[in-house]
Amino acid sequence: MATPQSESAPPAPFARAVASVKAATTRAEMEVAEITAPSGLAPYALALAADVRPTVHGIDSVLGTGRFVLLYDPEEPEAWGGPFRVVAYAQAPLETEIGVDPFIAEVAWSWLVDALDSRGAEYTAASGTATKVLSTGFGELAGQGDAAQLELRASWSPLGSDIGHQVEAWCDLLCMLAGLPPSSDAVSLLPHRRVSRD
Repeated sequence: MATPQSESAPPAPFARAVASVKAATTRAEMEVAEITAPSGLAPYALALAADVRPTVHGIDSVLGTGRFVLLYDPEEPEAWGGPFRVVAYAQAPLETEIGVDPFIAEVAWSWLVDALDSRGAEYTAASGTATKVLSTGFGELAGQGDAAQLELRASWSPLGSDIGHQVEAWCDLLCMLAGLPPSSDAVSLLPHRRVSRD
């Protein structure tokens, strides 16, 4: 699950964080799985990928997709403000009319903040970008017409080692970006492991 730089057992705070991720729950519309964590960013890391169903196995969801990377460095880098850092990504297609809304990027960021707050996820030093992509097909792609999508890249420093709420908030954000209505139905995370998609 984790990718330590050494073969020794992971530190207790990171082990507790991993356990809390395994205990997290999310909506039934989500498919969440562990993927290979990036190396070189921190001594210990855990990575998840998620798709909003329906999706074809091995292909990003047409409704929404994302990545969640938990980093742990016992040296507590000054920029992090603690030993943990989350790096998260969420992407979803939009209706073209919504994509041209000048405030949609601000709305996406507010959804992340609201999701973290509603899950009781304590954090500090949040930062990120929201990017709207509008495209028009030409030539042989003219039949595809206009399209829009929204990408949110964010990072924040969780306070404490209970990371489950952070994961749940990220999943809530993906569902909101995909336009799903509120729901209290939830299932256990990490039903299976899948290969990282490069």
